[in-house]
Amino acid sequence: MDKRPIGVFDSGLGGLTAVRELRRLLPGEDIVYFGDTGRVPYGGRSAETIIKYARQDVAFLRTFDLKAIVIACGTVSTTALDVLAAENPIPVLGVVAPAAAAAARSTKNGAIGLIGTQASIRSGAYERLIRAENPAARVLARPCPLFVPLVEDGRFRLGDVVIETVAEEYLAPLKQAGVDTLVLGCTHYPLLIDVIRACMGPGVTLINAGAEGAKAAAAALAAADALNDRQAGGRYRYFVSDRQEDFSRLASIFLGWDVTEAVGQVDIAAF
Repeated sequence: MDKRPIGVFDSGLGGLTAVRELRRLLPGEDIVYFGDTGRVPYGGRSAETIIKYARQDVAFLRTFDLKAIVIACGTVSTTALDVLAAENPIPVLGVVAPAAAAAARSTKNGAIGLIGTQASIRSGAYERLIRAENPAARVLARPCPLFVPLVEDGRFRLGDVVIETVAEEYLAPLKQAGVDTLVLGCTHYPLLIDVIRACMGPGVTLINAGAEGAKAAAAALAAADALNDRQAGGRYRYFVSDRQEDFSRLASIFLGWDVTEAVGQVDIAAF
């Protein structure tokens, strides 16, 4: 048993989709969330910059006495997970390997679509992990650089002509290729599930990287006998690196419950 909180971070609000799944699976766990809203998105940055930012994010979270850190960010998971795991004495867990494994198991025709940030796609991490699980799989990857800023701006609902037009353009090649499984390789993308499903059709299985990462984290903590003994009542603390004013409203949409706690602002460059 371990009553210490779990740390979770992302470049912005997308990682809250992983927090939502963690709450469903582990309702008694305390969680400290940091969203680097002042530097979102990470997806177009160099690997060196992503690693620098991720180290600062972890350094801030480590000011709390945590039992584990979940990288609820596909970009950081593909680019910096190995570095962060080697540098920290507590478990640092990502979302990419669990999502890749789920996709490899899901496909029936061997054609798997992948959408993510430019950095995630450029890394090739999903392709390597999927083929390690399913060597016959064919992975078709598409970067979707406008998805994160549009989601952060609240443009993610069916009927919004902007996000629907962008989604149709990004997803058309994957639909034409006949993929039967699509990895949502960024934790912002679950907010676009209705839009993406409308584009791809009901026959395509959507793999939520944040949810798969949360399931894997819960399983790892359980295997290490590191869960809190509470069955409910977990407490949540939220921090951002930019203005807090809009966080509670948008975070409530990502999480599915009202954020009533005070939100802290962090000078992340100081870490």
